[in-house]
Amino acid sequence: MRAHTRPLHDDIDLNDVAGGDGYLFVRDGVGVAGRGVAARVPLADAPAVLAAIQHIDEVGGVHPIALGVVPFEPGAPCELIIPAVLVGKAADGRRWVTTIDEASGDLVPHPRPEPHAQSFTVAPRTSVQRYLAAVATARDAVRNGDLTKAVIAREVTVTSDEPIDVHAVLLRLKATFGSSYRYSMDGFIGASPELLVRVEGNTVRSHPLAGTAPRTGDIDTDRRAATELLASEKNQIEHRVVIDMIHDTLLPWCSYLDWEPEPSIITVANVQHLGTAMEGHLSDPRPNVMDLVAALSPTPALGGFPRTEALALIAQAEGFTRGRYGGAVGWVDANGDGTWAVAIRCAELSDDRRTARLVAGGGIVADSEPLSELAETQAKLQAMLSAIVRP
Repeated sequence: MRAHTRPLHDDIDLNDVAGGDGYLFVRDGVGVAGRGVAARVPLADAPAVLAAIQHIDEVGGVHPIALGVVPFEPGAPCELIIPAVLVGKAADGRRWVTTIDEASGDLVPHPRPEPHAQSFTVAPRTSVQRYLAAVATARDAVRNGDLTKAVIAREVTVTSDEPIDVHAVLLRLKATFGSSYRYSMDGFIGASPELLVRVEGNTVRSHPLAGTAPRTGDIDTDRRAATELLASEKNQIEHRVVIDMIHDTLLPWCSYLDWEPEPSIITVANVQHLGTAMEGHLSDPRPNVMDLVAALSPTPALGGFPRTEALALIAQAEGFTRGRYGGAVGWVDANGDGTWAVAIRCAELSDDRRTARLVAGGGIVADSEPLSELAETQAKLQAMLSAIVRP
């Protein structure tokens, strides 16, 4: 393959580049959007395929990119997409378009969807009884000393007589969750607040989240909830398990790794989380970001700890296959740099786009209470429910 990267002088909304059938990964206006498919490559082959692309770079410091979703289940089949046309926006203001082979770089934004109201049906796909029993099973396993933590999730289905307009959903997510990592990949769309790992040169960053409280929109109520979240032993234990695993996993690759001494409150539109930012300097030889994704995902924030035992309990107790939910979503370039978010706050659309599968879960420790965990999943599901069903 041959790639050609040219400066893009006119601004363009990445959501309008992706539209309803393209590819998107963006946060606060910085990211990439693609159209068409130049190649689909197995995950393990992606670094070599990208490195082999003959590339003319008229911008400077830009490399060919592959995007995709790494599934939750380790070892599950996975392909990354190299778009035929890709638009990128950097934090320093650079904008560019990369074309593969003979793809046209003439960009006409997809027109904005007209306001449209349609009918939806929302129903549990995982019965409440099944979910509560799974939470109790995980809690008891922790109390018995078999696990430190396990994450239990449940499914909800949204159906409509008309196709769900992906472009419209992406624009709603932008309006409400602009500071989250918003993505659209082959019918898998969402807005994740959680950075799994980012590699930029020799710098590596991660910002894991674990421990959740709802937001009501009332300032005083939300402030009290945040104070209680910080003081909650249950949530602090859940958070510490995640921080320790990510720290211990990244440290062998780093000459130094720094992290916040205490978690802070990370706020999105519908919930607030405990979060701890990490940053380090990668040692030589520097790993490809995909090496770090493979080592980190699924984190204890989505799986549990110890990983093998937690994943076995999840497979037995939940009653469904997670697929792309709970994995990692993002991009990697030919230099081994990239940004990957945890694949949460998401919807997986059917081929006809009349059905969406939503999944949400929470970390279970010894003090977890099943009905409280159910309420937490309800709060988390609101992110995608509101973006889909809002008239």
